[in-house]
Amino acid sequence: METQSSQITKCLKIYIGENDMWHGNPLFMALLEKLLDAGLAGATVTRGIAGFGARSRIHTSAIIRLSEDLPVIIEVIDYAEKIDAILDTVYPMVREGLITLEDVKIVKYTHRGLNPLPGYRLVKEVMSSPAISITPQESVAQAWSKMVKFQLKALPVVNEDQQVVGIITDEDLIARAGLQQRLSIARQLGPDTIEEEIRQLSESHQLVEDIMTRPVIITSEETALSHAVGLMKKHHLKRIPITGKGGKLVGMLSRLDVLRQIASIESTLPIATPFLTIPKLVGDIMSPEIPLVAEEDQIEKIIETLLRYQSHRSIVVDDQNRVSGIISDVDIVNRIPGQSKSSILSAFKQPGESLISNVTARQIMSKDPIQAQADLPIPEAIQMMISEGRKIMVIVDDEKHPLGLVDRQSLLEALINVPHDLD
Repeated sequence: METQSSQITKCLKIYIGENDMWHGNPLFMALLEKLLDAGLAGATVTRGIAGFGARSRIHTSAIIRLSEDLPVIIEVIDYAEKIDAILDTVYPMVREGLITLEDVKIVKYTHRGLNPLPGYRLVKEVMSSPAISITPQESVAQAWSKMVKFQLKALPVVNEDQQVVGIITDEDLIARAGLQQRLSIARQLGPDTIEEEIRQLSESHQLVEDIMTRPVIITSEETALSHAVGLMKKHHLKRIPITGKGGKLVGMLSRLDVLRQIASIESTLPIATPFLTIPKLVGDIMSPEIPLVAEEDQIEKIIETLLRYQSHRSIVVDDQNRVSGIISDVDIVNRIPGQSKSSILSAFKQPGESLISNVTARQIMSKDPIQAQADLPIPEAIQMMISEGRKIMVIVDDEKHPLGLVDRQSLLEALINVPHDLD
């Protein structure tokens, strides 16, 4: 995982001579050992080719003066409190030299042991291709029909030259065109209901260009995957259109495409030397906000919880507050007997509307949602969720009490961190 820190970080520089000694050993090596023992993130020793100090004598690495005491700089960057703590050790060791301290801004900190994302790969090796698209002049009804047909939640919008000019999603259709539900729910509806929705959208005479999102964030197929993921994280995108020669649309890169690339490996970063709060475990990235319902809660309470948390899923707990299931809005639409789907959809649109049903969460929930404890490494969590086709992981304690949630977006953001004040 790549990261920058909001905490204060400092750069400690120690200027000494190459020939300086500490208890029979070179001073620069003795200082390195002290820094390592103190758990500092890392240090670099630089040997100068020439310089002079307090005695106003020039030291050089010229061949005829190889015995000169050349200048050496030891540089270390870490949290301010860790740097401050090591000063008490370093100060008495430097009997002749210079010590400086300055604030620094960390733009990026990473290494291969930290980041399982193969960021060196090109986007064209990972993206889904070809991409189904739509034009600005087509109707919103045609957009919804195409989404349903190809089971796509988003369509890139292209002009006559196949250049991307926007993007339209099922959320755009709900917010700006009056669509009643998102694609995941529409999959559970009958063809007659879908046809009626398409007819109603046709009556609005709205075009794709009227409601599409623009400008749209795009990237090239020749871009490194790490850069594309950085764009997705920075702009909170679930997917991004990919362009080729001439700026023409050639594919789409989704969160799922990215997460599928993660190898099932554990980080090699020692637990004893954390730096910049690098997320390594699911407990580092989980959200403590959990839409919870009890097994005996009825439909009205479940819908109210989903709407309050603006979530598509709710975690079900038993009378001991242990995780026992999960319910999605799709489950509610699809599993309530003796209730029309239209009335259930109406209840989502109009909170508080009564449903004639005594069905409880226990009766319609999916049992045993994917669960893990907070010390599960992030790469393993990704592999579990991908292999089981899950979008949510519940983080629990030893007694299966819920502690938090991890979803695909939080996993994606854990892979890379881009400074928001940098282009």
